[in-house]
Amino acid sequence: MSLISVNNLTFGYDGSFNNIFENVSFNIDTDWKLGLIGRNGKGKTTFLKLLQGKYEYRGTISKSVDVDYFPFEVTNKNRMSIEIVNEIAPNVEDWEIIKELNLLNSDIEILYRNFNLLSGGEQIKILLISLFLKGNNFLLIDEPTNHLDIETRNYLVYY
Repeated sequence: MSLISVNNLTFGYDGSFNNIFENVSFNIDTDWKLGLIGRNGKGKTTFLKLLQGKYEYRGTISKSVDVDYFPFEVTNKNRMSIEIVNEIAPNVEDWEIIKELNLLNSDIEILYRNFNLLSGGEQIKILLISLFLKGNNFLLIDEPTNHLDIETRNYLVYY
């Protein structure tokens, strides 16, 4: 168990009239499975980016764990999907990738297509496979069901 401690966090975007967070304090136990729920534009993704150290803020965020953010950023999408999986999750074996593809009801052939030619749902599945196979730190998962069909969404709920 580790703690992520947020103390007196204040953050607002430049030029914005109101802060998104103002003097917010709380602790997160990394053993928890925690979901942030709120309306669009209320700061969920911003908070995850603050945990990653992507923005400057007032207050303190202290953590003794490394974090991984999903969806992973794919810098060169003009590569085969298998290359992207192997980059995100090095040292995995092909059978592990194929097993995860089967669990997500996907064809093996998507591994050998350029990532940028896949549908949004297929791209998310490739990134989810990478997430499942990667040795993970504390996971910050942002909207993992975007672009997924209902069958795959239901699978993820019970995975």
